[in-house]
Amino acid sequence: METAATDRVRADLMSGSEEFRKLAQQHSSYDRRIEELSSRRFPSQEEQTEEARLKKLKLLLKDQMEQMLLEETHKAS
Repeated sequence: METAATDRVRADLMSGSEEFRKLAQQHSSYDRRIEELSSRRFPSQEEQTEEARLKKLKLLLKDQMEQMLLEETHKAS
């Protein structure tokens, strides 16, 4: 569960950091595509491969955003 301080730092990064905003937008884009692919009843091998690749990329973006959050939280302390 996120704290109010973490929520505040996240909001500050969303409004003040172009890099963080781009990462968040790309993360959302990957999430939408993953949802689309996972909703298919019989996905092709290519679609299954794309879904697995996107999940890894999405996790990488999440890690990058969490690192930025951690750095900003330590700066604020």
